[in-house]
Amino acid sequence: MADSRSSLMPRVGRALIAVAVASALAAAPVASSTPAVAVLPVSGQVVTTAGSDGVVTTAAAFTLTLTPFKSGFANPVFMTSAHDGTGRLFVVEKGGRIKVIRRDGTVLPTPLIDLSARVSKGSEQGLLGLAFHPNFRTNGKFYVDFTNLAGATVINEYRLSPPGSNRVTLPGRRVLTIAQPYANHNGGDIAFGPDGFLYIGMGDGGSAGDPGNRAQSLNTLLGKILRINVNGHTRTRGYLIPSSNPYVGRVGRDEIWSYGLRNPWRFSIDPATGALWIGDVGQNRYEEVDRSLRGIYRVGGRARNYGWRVLEGRHCFIPATGCSRAGKTMPLIEYAHDNPNTSDDNCSVTGGYVYRGNAYPLLRGQYVYGDFCSGRIWTISAGASPLVRPTLRLDTALAISSFGLNGGGELFVLSLDGGIYRVGATP
Repeated sequence: MADSRSSLMPRVGRALIAVAVASALAAAPVASSTPAVAVLPVSGQVVTTAGSDGVVTTAAAFTLTLTPFKSGFANPVFMTSAHDGTGRLFVVEKGGRIKVIRRDGTVLPTPLIDLSARVSKGSEQGLLGLAFHPNFRTNGKFYVDFTNLAGATVINEYRLSPPGSNRVTLPGRRVLTIAQPYANHNGGDIAFGPDGFLYIGMGDGGSAGDPGNRAQSLNTLLGKILRINVNGHTRTRGYLIPSSNPYVGRVGRDEIWSYGLRNPWRFSIDPATGALWIGDVGQNRYEEVDRSLRGIYRVGGRARNYGWRVLEGRHCFIPATGCSRAGKTMPLIEYAHDNPNTSDDNCSVTGGYVYRGNAYPLLRGQYVYGDFCSGRIWTISAGASPLVRPTLRLDTALAISSFGLNGGGELFVLSLDGGIYRVGATP
């Protein structure tokens, strides 16, 4: 996770409390439901205002709701579905385990897989990402992103046999290893696009301020979104390179899809439009959400430069003034850290999803995201122009580590203290 995440770095008090709570819960059985969480809802009335800068704020006519779903997980950082018809949900715990929630809501006592002996335990390290192969129903393959005991990012492939079971065939297959110069800024999210390729979010390698300027370099895989084909391998690589990647046959690493990122902790691909949404965690002043619409390819973001370390958000970082914005994609959303000296302000964006489910029509087409430290949750229309401000929907006490989707596209929010909540909308 990011160095500004309260639960992962000691400078922010909120996350320390969250980790302490999560550690206490780790040995406890998983409860059937989570306790209610205090939230400050925002009115569901439609309000449109224009500021002196011409930026328009439009609040759509709904109120966002959170309903307790499950609790008792140990530092949950992701949840997803295999889209295999079983109704199972898979919860990634940072310490190295993947827990299974059955269709009837039962949490299986035995993890799907336990990698805790192979996973590094630093504040931003651990088991960080999970993605199921598009053909999982027949091949049973799934992929994990974790930091190993040497601190490197590892992408491994495993298989369930048969796919509908909870039996993992070991030892698995190494797909990719990326050395990390520092323990922080590991990214960690992975997702398959509608093109069948695996997208991988990589942080800039860590420390602070990207001292190696890795995010802007096309000769390293750090500070990037990568795109690989896991349906094959060579004698030297555990994957293939899609021929449509932007730097194939040019200067730059063939795996790179996008660059100029600091720590894309959570990103997503809108299944309806192919737009790439990236929550990129900022340094000390600004958080950002990047949106790249698709062009001739099925996923947006090809060859985009999102600006780090030249820019933090829309603002010059190195150099502090007079930086060049030429050739760089500005974030759709930028928000400031309210007060770096307090423990309950904004400090670390958690990217979310465009809601495409059926249970809450009022929410459909809204991108939902949050901040780990403040617990705030915002929405913005997936088709919004850069002159539209997002709408603050909830101010919660959650340590928002991730959002997740079930097989029907219904949205959930995860809190690092162990709780999972279903997101809804009412008039």
